[in-house]
Amino acid sequence: MQIFSYMQEYDYEQLLFCQDEQSGLKAIIAIHDTTLGPALGGTRMWTYASEDDAVEDALRLAKGMTYKNAAAGLNLGGGKTVIIGDPKKDKNEEMFRAFGRYIQGLNGRYITAEDVGTTVQDMDLIHEETDYVTGISPAFGSSGNPSPVTAYGVYRGMKAAAKEGFGTDSLEGKTVAVQGVGNVAFTLCRHLHEEGANLIVTDINKEAVQRAVEEFGAKAVDPDDIYSVDCDIYAPCALGATINDETIPQLKAKVVAGAANNQLKETKHGDILHEKGIVYTPDYVLNAGGVINVADELHGYNKDRAMKRVETIYDNVSRVFEISRRDEIPTYVAADRMAEERIERMRRSRSQFLQNGHHILSRRQNG
Repeated sequence: MQIFSYMQEYDYEQLLFCQDEQSGLKAIIAIHDTTLGPALGGTRMWTYASEDDAVEDALRLAKGMTYKNAAAGLNLGGGKTVIIGDPKKDKNEEMFRAFGRYIQGLNGRYITAEDVGTTVQDMDLIHEETDYVTGISPAFGSSGNPSPVTAYGVYRGMKAAAKEGFGTDSLEGKTVAVQGVGNVAFTLCRHLHEEGANLIVTDINKEAVQRAVEEFGAKAVDPDDIYSVDCDIYAPCALGATINDETIPQLKAKVVAGAANNQLKETKHGDILHEKGIVYTPDYVLNAGGVINVADELHGYNKDRAMKRVETIYDNVSRVFEISRRDEIPTYVAADRMAEERIERMRRSRSQFLQNGHHILSRRQNG
């Protein structure tokens, strides 16, 4: 991998390699863009097949966080860390303490959080060495479990998508097919049930499905059948890439809106949904409640303030649809454009400020 060529092509700012021999730490911190503010993004621990794969994952995820944070209206840029190792057997206190010292050395340019393969307890260890970490234990002033907040944001965004697809944001009487009934999706089902929606659910975890059936009167179907059910909204809330060549022809839903990451297997599938007139809600705009929530910790966590900010996901999703209509582009492209336009506005604003400051300084020196 030609690292500098890749960084230049996609405009990355910084890539750091961190190692600690005693603890076995091998970490890669990627900072994509800090135009809007410090880079915020989680720490992932994974058994990568190669170091190149780890670098590529860190870079890809960091760029994704730039777009997610920008689209959410946060004054934060995008970054990500990957730690090479098996999260089930390679963790130790020294590793995360050492990593915390590396973060501290960046002096606030990068703020981390929990991600795949890491836990609240790991974040607490990082917190022993630095304040530039979110998602720590509530005892330290953290927001705690982010799932309910993420679910509420998805619910709010789904209402905006319903308005785009059906002309009203009411979900009463709408049939929603929910793929996956994990922590986020179960809370989402509760919101939908309370508004009067009809639920069809599936999950490989039969206990989770049964719980949804009992509590919300949901109809259960086999995992392979969720795509073809008669419904108004398809909500992918499990694995990514469920919008693909095999599933799109089966979809009867007018709207796609769910919590899962990377729902489109390929970008062409976003084009196909657009051509078919199916309202696709870009996932990173819709599921931003979690990052909005942890970002509030940077100001001393206030739940009411955080939840009010999460409610703006409705407006953010609506804005994506406006751009899609304005520019006659698929919604997944519109979401990127919304994020890019916000970053570019701030970049121009800062550039103008610096130019004005230079002119004022020159006049004073020449006066």
